[in-house]
Amino acid sequence: MSNQTGLRADDPYGGRRPTSHERHAAQPWDASYRDGPAPWDIGAPQPAVVRLASAGAFGGAVLDAGCGTGDNALHVAARGLHILGVDVAETAVSIARESAAARGLDAEFIVADALNLDPLDRVFDTVLDCALFHALDNDERRDYVASLASVTRPGAYLYLLCFSDADPETASPHPVSRHELSAPFTPGSGWSIVSVSPERLQARFASEGAPAWLAKVERIEPNDWR
Repeated sequence: MSNQTGLRADDPYGGRRPTSHERHAAQPWDASYRDGPAPWDIGAPQPAVVRLASAGAFGGAVLDAGCGTGDNALHVAARGLHILGVDVAETAVSIARESAAARGLDAEFIVADALNLDPLDRVFDTVLDCALFHALDNDERRDYVASLASVTRPGAYLYLLCFSDADPETASPHPVSRHELSAPFTPGSGWSIVSVSPERLQARFASEGAPAWLAKVERIEPNDWR
Protein backbone atom coordinates (compact mmCIF):
# COMPACT_ATOMS: atom_id res chain seq x y z
CA MET A 1 0.00 0.00 0.00
CA SER A 2 1.22 3.51 -0.82
CA ASN A 3 0.85 6.55 1.42
CA GLN A 4 -0.30 9.99 0.24
CA THR A 5 3.16 10.84 -1.11
CA GLY A 6 3.19 7.83 -3.43
CA LEU A 7 5.85 5.99 -1.46
CA ARG A 8 5.17 2.41 -0.42
CA ALA A 9 4.35 2.15 3.27
CA ASP A 10 6.80 -0.76 3.58
CA ASP A 11 9.55 1.21 1.79
CA PRO A 12 9.37 4.91 2.70
CA TYR A 13 12.81 5.44 1.12
CA GLY A 14 11.70 4.62 -2.42
CA GLY A 15 14.23 1.84 -2.93
CA ARG A 16 17.28 3.92 -2.04
CA ARG A 17 19.55 3.46 0.96
CA PRO A 18 18.55 5.76 3.85
CA THR A 19 21.07 8.48 4.59
CA SER A 20 22.86 8.68 7.93
CA HIS A 21 20.51 11.49 8.97
CA GLU A 22 17.46 9.39 8.14
CA ARG A 23 18.83 6.39 10.01
CA HIS A 24 19.53 8.54 13.06
CA ALA A 25 16.09 10.17 12.90
CA ALA A 26 14.41 6.81 12.14
CA GLN A 27 12.30 8.46 9.45
CA PRO A 28 12.71 9.63 5.85
CA TRP A 29 13.33 13.25 4.90
CA ASP A 30 9.78 13.42 3.59
CA ALA A 31 8.39 13.15 7.12
CA SER A 32 9.85 16.56 7.98
CA TYR A 33 7.62 18.17 5.35
CA ARG A 34 4.51 16.05 5.96
CA ASP A 35 4.47 17.05 9.62
CA GLY A 36 4.61 20.80 8.92
CA PRO A 37 7.32 23.30 8.00
CA ALA A 38 10.75 21.75 8.43
CA PRO A 39 13.10 23.53 10.87
CA TRP A 40 15.22 24.73 7.95
CA ASP A 41 12.25 25.83 5.81
CA ILE A 42 11.98 29.58 6.38
CA GLY A 43 9.40 30.22 3.66
CA ALA A 44 11.75 32.47 1.70
CA PRO A 45 15.10 32.23 -0.09
CA GLN A 46 18.17 32.28 2.11
CA PRO A 47 19.70 35.79 2.25
CA ALA A 48 23.05 34.33 1.20
CA VAL A 49 21.43 32.87 -1.92
CA VAL A 50 19.77 36.20 -2.68
CA ARG A 51 23.16 37.91 -2.50
CA LEU A 52 24.75 35.28 -4.74
CA ALA A 53 22.01 35.71 -7.32
CA SER A 54 22.33 39.49 -7.23
CA ALA A 55 26.08 39.14 -7.81
CA GLY A 56 25.49 37.02 -10.92
CA ALA A 57 26.83 33.80 -9.42
CA PHE A 58 24.29 31.60 -11.18
CA GLY A 59 24.50 31.04 -14.91
CA GLY A 60 23.66 28.51 -17.60
CA ALA A 61 21.81 25.39 -16.52
CA VAL A 62 21.41 25.46 -12.73
CA LEU A 63 20.91 22.54 -10.34
CA ASP A 64 19.59 22.96 -6.79
CA ALA A 65 20.67 19.81 -4.96
CA GLY A 66 18.39 19.09 -2.01
CA CYS A 67 15.97 21.85 -3.03
CA GLY A 68 13.34 21.27 -0.35
CA THR A 69 10.22 23.34 -1.01
CA GLY A 70 12.04 25.33 -3.66
CA ASP A 71 12.32 28.86 -2.27
CA ASN A 72 15.95 29.24 -3.32
CA ALA A 73 15.38 27.70 -6.75
CA LEU A 74 12.35 29.89 -7.38
CA HIS A 75 14.38 32.99 -6.54
CA VAL A 76 16.97 31.97 -9.12
CA ALA A 77 14.26 31.19 -11.68
CA ALA A 78 12.70 34.62 -11.11
CA ARG A 79 15.93 36.10 -12.46
CA GLY A 80 15.34 34.41 -15.81
CA LEU A 81 17.41 31.26 -15.38
CA HIS A 82 16.20 27.70 -15.88
CA ILE A 83 16.80 25.64 -12.77
CA LEU A 84 16.21 22.02 -11.82
CA GLY A 85 15.58 21.27 -8.17
CA VAL A 86 16.01 17.72 -6.89
CA ASP A 87 15.08 16.27 -3.53
CA VAL A 88 14.22 12.85 -2.13
CA ALA A 89 11.25 14.31 -0.23
CA GLU A 90 8.17 13.94 -2.45
CA THR A 91 6.09 16.28 -0.31
CA ALA A 92 8.68 19.04 -0.63
CA VAL A 93 8.91 18.55 -4.39
CA SER A 94 5.12 18.74 -4.71
CA ILE A 95 5.08 22.02 -2.78
CA ALA A 96 7.86 23.41 -4.97
CA ARG A 97 6.02 22.46 -8.17
CA GLU A 98 2.84 24.13 -6.97
CA SER A 99 4.74 27.30 -6.08
CA ALA A 100 6.46 27.40 -9.48
CA ALA A 101 3.15 26.96 -11.29
CA ALA A 102 1.45 29.63 -9.19
CA ARG A 103 4.22 32.11 -9.99
CA GLY A 104 4.62 31.10 -13.63
CA LEU A 105 8.34 30.46 -13.23
CA ASP A 106 10.61 28.31 -15.40
CA ALA A 107 11.65 25.97 -12.61
CA GLU A 108 11.55 22.19 -12.76
CA PHE A 109 11.38 19.98 -9.68
CA ILE A 110 11.80 16.21 -9.57
CA VAL A 111 12.21 13.52 -6.94
CA ALA A 112 15.81 12.34 -7.23
CA ASP A 113 18.69 11.31 -5.00
CA ALA A 114 21.51 13.88 -4.89
CA LEU A 115 23.92 11.06 -4.07
CA ASN A 116 23.08 9.40 -7.40
CA LEU A 117 22.52 12.08 -10.04
CA ASP A 118 24.02 10.28 -13.02
CA PRO A 119 20.60 8.83 -14.08
CA LEU A 120 19.47 12.40 -14.80
CA ASP A 121 21.65 12.28 -17.93
CA ARG A 122 21.97 16.07 -17.81
CA VAL A 123 24.81 18.55 -17.45
CA PHE A 124 24.76 21.69 -15.31
CA ASP A 125 26.86 24.85 -15.28
CA THR A 126 26.06 25.93 -11.73
CA VAL A 127 25.08 23.93 -8.65
CA LEU A 128 23.53 25.25 -5.46
CA ASP A 129 23.66 23.26 -2.24
CA CYS A 130 21.88 25.03 0.58
CA ALA A 131 21.92 22.89 3.73
CA LEU A 132 22.37 19.41 2.26
CA PHE A 133 26.11 18.83 2.66
CA HIS A 134 26.08 19.22 6.44
CA ALA A 135 23.39 16.53 6.82
CA LEU A 136 25.61 13.86 5.23
CA ASP A 137 28.29 11.79 6.92
CA ASN A 138 31.87 11.63 5.64
CA ASP A 139 31.30 8.68 3.30
CA GLU A 140 28.10 10.21 1.93
CA ARG A 141 29.89 13.50 1.29
CA ARG A 142 32.44 11.73 -0.89
CA ASP A 143 29.65 10.01 -2.81
CA TYR A 144 27.81 13.31 -3.11
CA VAL A 145 30.83 15.17 -4.50
CA ALA A 146 31.32 12.37 -7.05
CA SER A 147 27.62 12.52 -7.93
CA LEU A 148 27.83 16.26 -8.57
CA ALA A 149 30.91 15.72 -10.73
CA SER A 150 28.91 13.27 -12.87
CA VAL A 151 26.46 16.00 -13.92
CA THR A 152 28.85 18.93 -14.37
CA ARG A 153 31.69 19.76 -16.72
CA PRO A 154 34.99 21.56 -16.02
CA GLY A 155 34.30 25.24 -15.54
CA ALA A 156 31.08 24.71 -13.58
CA TYR A 157 30.74 26.11 -10.08
CA LEU A 158 29.22 24.75 -6.88
CA TYR A 159 27.99 27.17 -4.23
CA LEU A 160 27.70 25.33 -0.93
CA LEU A 161 26.06 26.76 2.18
CA CYS A 162 26.28 24.65 5.34
CA PHE A 163 26.29 24.99 9.12
CA SER A 164 29.71 25.69 10.63
CA ASP A 165 31.30 25.01 14.00
CA ALA A 166 32.37 28.66 14.36
CA ASP A 167 30.22 29.33 17.43
CA PRO A 168 29.98 26.43 19.92
CA GLU A 169 27.35 28.41 21.84
CA THR A 170 24.93 28.19 18.92
CA ALA A 171 23.30 24.78 18.94
CA SER A 172 22.99 24.18 15.21
CA PRO A 173 22.61 20.57 14.06
CA HIS A 174 25.38 19.01 12.00
CA PRO A 175 28.06 21.71 12.48
CA VAL A 176 30.87 21.32 9.93
CA SER A 177 34.49 22.25 10.56
CA ARG A 178 36.62 23.92 7.90
CA HIS A 179 38.58 20.67 7.55
CA GLU A 180 35.40 18.59 7.18
CA LEU A 181 34.17 20.95 4.50
CA SER A 182 37.36 20.55 2.48
CA ALA A 183 37.85 16.81 3.02
CA PRO A 184 35.78 15.38 0.12
CA PHE A 185 37.18 17.83 -2.42
CA THR A 186 40.36 15.83 -2.96
CA PRO A 187 42.77 16.18 -5.92
CA GLY A 188 41.01 13.32 -7.70
CA SER A 189 37.45 14.49 -7.02
CA GLY A 190 37.20 16.80 -10.01
CA TRP A 191 36.60 19.80 -7.74
CA SER A 192 38.81 22.54 -6.32
CA ILE A 193 37.76 24.95 -3.56
CA VAL A 194 38.04 28.56 -4.71
CA SER A 195 36.95 30.27 -1.50
CA VAL A 196 35.30 29.66 1.86
CA SER A 197 33.81 32.51 3.87
CA PRO A 198 31.75 32.82 7.07
CA GLU A 199 28.01 33.20 6.54
CA ARG A 200 24.72 32.90 8.39
CA LEU A 201 22.13 30.24 7.62
CA GLN A 202 18.62 31.24 8.58
CA ALA A 203 16.49 28.62 10.34
CA ARG A 204 13.34 28.46 12.41
CA PHE A 205 15.36 27.52 15.48
CA ALA A 206 17.82 30.45 15.20
CA SER A 207 16.27 33.91 15.16
CA GLU A 208 19.57 35.55 14.20
CA GLY A 209 20.63 32.74 11.93
CA ALA A 210 23.22 30.06 12.64
CA PRO A 211 26.95 30.24 11.82
CA ALA A 212 27.62 28.81 8.40
CA TRP A 213 30.20 28.42 5.66
CA LEU A 214 29.70 29.60 2.11
CA ALA A 215 32.06 27.78 -0.24
CA LYS A 216 32.65 28.39 -3.92
CA VAL A 217 34.01 25.25 -5.57
CA GLU A 218 35.14 24.93 -9.18
CA ARG A 219 34.67 21.83 -11.31
CA ILE A 220 38.03 20.93 -12.84
CA GLU A 221 39.72 18.08 -14.63
CA PRO A 222 40.79 15.54 -11.97
CA ASN A 223 44.47 16.09 -12.83
CA ASP A 224 44.18 19.88 -12.68
CA TRP A 225 43.80 20.26 -8.91
CA ARG A 226 45.11 23.47 -7.35
